[in-house]
Amino acid sequence: MPQPTRRHLLRSATAVAGLLMLGAAQAAAPALLNVSYDVSREFYKDYNKAFAAQWKKTTGEDIVLNQSHGGSSKQARSVIEGLEADVITMNQALDIEVVADKGLIAADWAKRLPNNAAPTSSLTIFLVRKGNPKGVKDWADLARAGTSVVIPNPKVTGNGRYGYLAAWGSVIKSGGTPAQARELTQKIFANVPVFDGGGRAATTTFAQRGIGDVLVTFESEVQSIVEEFGKNFDMVYPKSTVLAENPVAVVDKVVDRKGTRKAAEAYLKYLWSEEAQEIAAKHNLRVRDPKVAAKYAKDFPAVPTFTVDEVFGGWKKAQAEHFNDGGIYDQILGAARR
Repeated sequence: MPQPTRRHLLRSATAVAGLLMLGAAQAAAPALLNVSYDVSREFYKDYNKAFAAQWKKTTGEDIVLNQSHGGSSKQARSVIEGLEADVITMNQALDIEVVADKGLIAADWAKRLPNNAAPTSSLTIFLVRKGNPKGVKDWADLARAGTSVVIPNPKVTGNGRYGYLAAWGSVIKSGGTPAQARELTQKIFANVPVFDGGGRAATTTFAQRGIGDVLVTFESEVQSIVEEFGKNFDMVYPKSTVLAENPVAVVDKVVDRKGTRKAAEAYLKYLWSEEAQEIAAKHNLRVRDPKVAAKYAKDFPAVPTFTVDEVFGGWKKAQAEHFNDGGIYDQILGAARR
């Protein structure tokens, strides 16, 4: 067997060194985990591709982007319990506040980015069977006897919490009293056959399992339902509904420990870029960029909305009064189940 020449040995050594350098570069690529709510997975799947390309273009680096999705409050608890989220992207400020209260996120998180750190929003609306056989038009119709309503569990999901608050707030905004709001909400929840642990699970119950006459969900979820299950449903906008804002935050303690702050901050900041806002609008999310919003205006009907701050005095007060153990939600659910 011929012996390797000095030239061959040098070439081999150079090739090995090159592979080692490539491996080291790949190993050094930052990796981020985005912990998010249940029905945002398709949007972030597309957004991640766009951001990775932008990051590569501006830094010359690759980046690894991982996602975790589930009921929003469950996700927040997972972060508190040790899930290594670099960023948290939720559908309500409360789920970021509870993480901030544990010292993992700075108290001023909502002031670090525009629009109180919420790059998109959505509305709570109704999805009904094709032709709307039950004639559902507004929240009062969900309280009628014989109308089955699917809504995720307000105790563990932002989607369900918004549905509950939208029903209650619709009464207050029309001049009703808290007692009347409680009565309507109790009747609606008496019509709920099953409480799923996330918005996507509720969609499966309604669209795949065929349970319920009405699905109360985010406007942004409808596109995914149509793509997966076909055009067998109609969307109904109530006379008024709650504005569901989608805030985001860097998990400070995690990024500082991992050394990923630069990438994590860039990941969230890019959500306000025109490219990201285009992606959001295509996923049926209401966007902040005026140019993009105008382009997709026909897809987003103007509906009277109210905020949690406006009707309930903010998320923390709403949580304490309505959703904490023994709160109004537990009380009306107990009464509804008698």
